[in-house]
Amino acid sequence: MKISVVKDILEANDRIARENRDLFDDNGLVVFNLMSSPGAGKTSLLERTIDAMKGDVKMGVIEGDIQSTQDAERIAEKGIPVVQINTGGACHLDGNMIRDTFKEFDFAALDLLVVENVGNLVCPAEFQVGEDFKAMILSVTEGEDKPSKYPLMFRESKVLLINKIDLIPYLDISLERFREEALKVNPDLTIFEVSCKTGEGLDAWYAWLKAQVKAGSAA
Repeated sequence: MKISVVKDILEANDRIARENRDLFDDNGLVVFNLMSSPGAGKTSLLERTIDAMKGDVKMGVIEGDIQSTQDAERIAEKGIPVVQINTGGACHLDGNMIRDTFKEFDFAALDLLVVENVGNLVCPAEFQVGEDFKAMILSVTEGEDKPSKYPLMFRESKVLLINKIDLIPYLDISLERFREEALKVNPDLTIFEVSCKTGEGLDAWYAWLKAQVKAGSAA
């Protein structure tokens, strides 16, 4: 019975996610779902990305947290539309939660919508929200074993950003090992090694993301 209930929940969510995706496609909007554990650097990455792409790409953001509006406030300071979802305990965002924010956006005025999911390496990967792709951030401080411990997150993601590489001199870890372990789980991952603190490696991420937006708007 429990398995049947879980299956029903996921199937209902997938239906809503497909409806969301149809709406996004109708508006020529590229959407990506940004995932990570708490503190890996999702909001810092968004702040950097907004600054770098301002003037070229019109962005909106949906912020997901269990409580508080701190991240949404940081994004709002960048002058772009942002909506906060507080799940009240749920460990992920789903298609229905995303749909509830639509009245707050003028999708025709946007090129890119980013869903910053709840910080969690398990649940967010299971739920579609209507995105074009999932991207995840992994901090080097989390260790090289995370792909083998949380494979679904890496398997579902199109992009992996290995963040906080400025800390590598102070840690007993190997960037090459991070890559190897992630690619064992998903050989098709596009990987960027970055530091949201120093900006190292982020230009390649910006260029890649702009290419996705250009391709999506032309489709």
